[in-house]
Amino acid sequence: MTMSNTALSRHGLERRRSQLSEMQKFLSDQEQAFESLRSEVQRFVDRYTEALGEHYLELDALESQLHSATHFLAEALRRNGVEVTAPRAPQATALPQLPQMPAGAPLPAEPPGGLVDLAPPSLKTLYRRAAMRLHPDFASNDAQRLQREQAMMQVNQAYAREDRSCIAALLLATGEDPVKVNGGNADAINAWLGRSELAVQGRLRVVQAHLSALQNHPMHKLCSAITQAEEVGLDPLGVMASRLRSQIQERRRELYIGQRLQAESSLARAFLHRRVERMGAAQVSKNSHSARPRSADQAA
Repeated sequence: MTMSNTALSRHGLERRRSQLSEMQKFLSDQEQAFESLRSEVQRFVDRYTEALGEHYLELDALESQLHSATHFLAEALRRNGVEVTAPRAPQATALPQLPQMPAGAPLPAEPPGGLVDLAPPSLKTLYRRAAMRLHPDFASNDAQRLQREQAMMQVNQAYAREDRSCIAALLLATGEDPVKVNGGNADAINAWLGRSELAVQGRLRVVQAHLSALQNHPMHKLCSAITQAEEVGLDPLGVMASRLRSQIQERRRELYIGQRLQAESSLARAFLHRRVERMGAAQVSKNSHSARPRSADQAA
């Protein structure tokens, strides 16, 4: 390492660390914005479900019974030689689900001891440390002595050509403290800051994507619309509940008729036709009667 490493630690790293702290604060603010908005919308979803959930469940049950009645009626008509189109299976009402924020990973571990602002040792100091580490007289057996002799030969040759990088590499291979070999750990701190910045930026993209999805969620838009209506004295949830009760009464009447219609009745085909107009025609396949979930806020 060179003295520019020390200069970097003094003039650049603290500023970069400060920028990382600002990024972390902005990330925290965005996470709090998501959690605050999600809590607000979840409170509305709970109120929405309490006001309308039972009505949707009853309506779903009636639609399912109606589908069975019209299915049997269509089969009876076909047995009588009448070609009819059966209605599509009803879609079960799905309760609103809000996006969940995945947990964030911790930042990479900072180099121990924080920033060490220390000038690199001289070439002679490195040579002496290498000699202490690698001298053949400190070998415990013949094989190790041979290895040390070869390593010291490399150290002597590197010292003769003033190649501190070679001596530093040999020292680090023996387990020498990198700070004693390279001086201050500004490069390590700089690399850690880079990894931490990437981690914060990646997490920020995730948070902002979830925040955007929540802001554009149908239940958030419905929450805003109903809140505005309630602020001027209206009762939109009450209106929606009344509308669902009317639909329930209508389906009950349809079910009463559908369960009693006979294939020979002149009203049978008209009844099926009205159901097909409202539900759509069933596809002719093995999966023609499979139900697909629908969103509660999109139900009629």
